[in-house]
Formats: sequence, structure tokens, C-alpha cells
Amino acid sequence: MSIILQSTVGGFSAQFMRKLPQVEQAMRDHGLDPSEFVISKDNASTATVPFVGPFFYDYSVFFGEDQFTVTEPNDMVFLDFFLNRVLAADGPPELPERPGLIRRLLGWMSQPV
Repeated sequence: MSIILQSTVGGFSAQFMRKLPQVEQAMRDHGLDPSEFVISKDNASTATVPFVGPFFYDYSVFFGEDQFTVTEPNDMVFLDFFLNRVLAADGPPELPERPGLIRRLLGWMSQPV
């Protein structure tokens, strides 16, 4: 199954819909099940200029009992942001192990003067 999409502002762009299967495949490749995700698109605020429409949208992503919301100008900017989060889902990079303060101090003290 795929990501569940919801919108109160007329749906998602055709370009978004074409790229979505690639994002879902990336999710599967990183051990995430796309069917556990819901993406909701809403107006970020009311239009300030009549007949122009909104300049930004709120994209809320629900998964399990967690959620986050980002405000972006269009569907593709959001999808790129979301894909970057999916690719970063493997966790933080491992840092090289540094000796503690005491071990460094003893190392310095054992060196000849």
C-alpha cells in the first residue's frame, strides 16, 4: 500500500503524484512502511490578497503516534524535504570514540618533558 494523502485545498500537484512512488520505494529501502504514513495538506494561512490564493501550505505527516508539520510554498519543496528526512532515517552518524578527560590528562602526563 502507499502513503495516505489528504487535502483541504484541492489535492496535490501532478508532479508530486509522479514522484511519490520513488519516495515510497526509498521508504521501503530504509525499512519504513509507506502505508503507516498520512500526509495532510492545508492552507498555512488565509489569503491576504483576494483572488490570489495562499502563498504557503502546511504539510502534516502522521506516523504511528507521532506527527510533524512543516510549512512550504509548494508540493515539490515539501516532497524533497520529506525525502531527505526518509534518507536520514538511518540515524545519526557514528562519531569516532575520543578518550575521556582523565585518560587524556594521564596520557599528557606520561609524555617526556
